[in-house]
Amino acid sequence: MHLRVMTEQDIPAGVRLNTLSGWNQTAVDWNRFLGRSPLGCFVMEHDGKVVGTATTICYEDRFAWIGMVIVDPGHRKQGIGTRLLAKTIEYLDDAHIATMKLDATPEGKPLYTELGFVDEYEIERWISKRPAGAALTRGVTCASLSEIQMEQVFKLDKELFGADRSFLLRSVFEETPKFATAVWENGLPQGYAFGRRGLFADHLGPWMARNRAGAEKILQEFLSRSSRETLIVDRMKSNAMAIELLAAHGFAPARPLTRMVRGPNSYPGRPDSLCAIFGPEFG
Repeated sequence: MHLRVMTEQDIPAGVRLNTLSGWNQTAVDWNRFLGRSPLGCFVMEHDGKVVGTATTICYEDRFAWIGMVIVDPGHRKQGIGTRLLAKTIEYLDDAHIATMKLDATPEGKPLYTELGFVDEYEIERWISKRPAGAALTRGVTCASLSEIQMEQVFKLDKELFGADRSFLLRSVFEETPKFATAVWENGLPQGYAFGRRGLFADHLGPWMARNRAGAEKILQEFLSRSSRETLIVDRMKSNAMAIELLAAHGFAPARPLTRMVRGPNSYPGRPDSLCAIFGPEFG
């Protein structure tokens, strides 16, 4: 086994592993990890073949995100995931990032707990299946975001998330601008959402709204703009408004996730204001 820094040449191997695991990431997502953290993403090789991955992204040096801890099904239970995760922690410790966060599946949670991560709050993935090429609703025509409006949304998102991640939001906006929507009152954003095209599904998130009407308007807009058969939303489990709207529009729960943190949680943001997170690989 050989653990090393991931390179662009490893992206097809990363996509292979997340496909085997049923995860939704694309080569574009792997490029986002490498573009932001070229020395903080790692692979495990066996006989020249990538059999495991782990990634990191730092948000303003306030906290770092650990994601994409994947092991080839044929090489599990050999300590590969533990070694990769330990490497990400070592890398972030050396970079003097005191706080690390991740979203844990039930299978991975015992390992993270063992390495010092503690629960912050609960998330739940909801999935909708529908006929290919068909939208569930008619759009409610939220206008595209102007540059000034984008900056206002980024400012609000920083307050809610706990750190600036405008580089990621801008990246998904540039890839799929049709999924970026917002609702306004007196010139200020009262709700917003971004979305991206995944390997097998379109993914809505982050999704925020101050009231039910705004939240439903944003959700309906996403449903109308996507023609994919499968849609994904990682909703905040504490947000009753989100569960009611998702259930009413054909979504059903698929799996739980637990947001976990290691180190001081000095920048928790305001997660209760969110209907859904960006995604477990990004936060």
